[in-house]
Amino acid sequence: MMTLNDFYQGFRDPLTIRHLAQLIAQQAAKTNEQINIMEVCGGHTHTIMKYGLLQLLPANIHFIHGPGCPVCVMPKERIDHAAALASQADTILVTLGDMIRVPGSVGSLALFRSKGCDIRPIYDPLDTLAIARDNPDKTVIFFAIGFETSTPMTAALLAQAEALKIDNLLFHINHVLVPPAIDAVMSDSRCQVNAFIGPAHVSVISGAQIYQSTVDNYKTPVVVSGFEPVDVMESILRIVRQKVAGKAELDNQYSRSVSYEGNIAAQQLVDKYFMVRDSFRWRGLGPIANSALTLRPEYHHRDAERIYAKILPTEEIDDHKACMCGDILRGLANPKDCKVFGRGCTPQSPLGSCMVSSEGACNAYYRYGEVSHAD
Repeated sequence: MMTLNDFYQGFRDPLTIRHLAQLIAQQAAKTNEQINIMEVCGGHTHTIMKYGLLQLLPANIHFIHGPGCPVCVMPKERIDHAAALASQADTILVTLGDMIRVPGSVGSLALFRSKGCDIRPIYDPLDTLAIARDNPDKTVIFFAIGFETSTPMTAALLAQAEALKIDNLLFHINHVLVPPAIDAVMSDSRCQVNAFIGPAHVSVISGAQIYQSTVDNYKTPVVVSGFEPVDVMESILRIVRQKVAGKAELDNQYSRSVSYEGNIAAQQLVDKYFMVRDSFRWRGLGPIANSALTLRPEYHHRDAERIYAKILPTEEIDDHKACMCGDILRGLANPKDCKVFGRGCTPQSPLGSCMVSSEGACNAYYRYGEVSHAD
């Protein structure tokens, strides 16, 4: 009988990791090019830091952390939306756990919860159905976040709400898309990225196909990678081999879970309920065209952003001046470049979203890096 260990144990084997490190070093010695790899997803960042992979790589391989953390890229004004909605009478705001502690311009959702607002963190969006059913006299608003990975769950929740005629459930949609964010990173003249590790869980839904435009437009290798340390090391090896051969191709290391086409049923479910919105402002990246989703017109009766438009703030609000989260999300800075990292900004008292989220780069460096934490 298979156990959970069977799915990951071999992918954390120290001997295999060291062997891959040797192969990477041998291949990297064949090129004079500085290989700057952006791991788009914060899950990969945590793997790299937790297992000390940086220390195993040759000097001409450098990691640049990307904007693939859904909590990190949420601008303050969207968090202010959530706070305004939660402050309405007879309202329950439901959202995923990490969002509770992200600072907006008027405080985090945790602060508003301490003031008496009914804000409930969940880990399964479908739990919102029970909350709405158990509170028929209240308006329940699901503050939906995430990349292509979590969007199908929001679509499934909406489908259930429609089928069961749960009319007191509304949605505030903040689902964002990976390819436009990559384009925003690459369009910056200061960008040094020349290879990508593609997010595995996003690719399970959308398929590896969504990165083909990145390869074609920027002549840049993209390797879709699993999250275990052996996955990441093998993906680095595949990138280096492409560089040595002078190639830029789309490669799928995570073939045990990812196909080129992706999960067609999930894609169709998302397309039924959502459409691409004209523009969405990302924390650190600014407005990006066609980079997020919104509800289709036939579901506007569940769109909290439309229904409560008059009470939602519209001012665009930047991060604290001391916080470098924006530059980190753009791949232009490292967490240790920030003067308040580990001092004025910690997971217990974060200034920026990159320190709050369990996928944030600053959080990863704080938890696993060699950091001298100030008292």
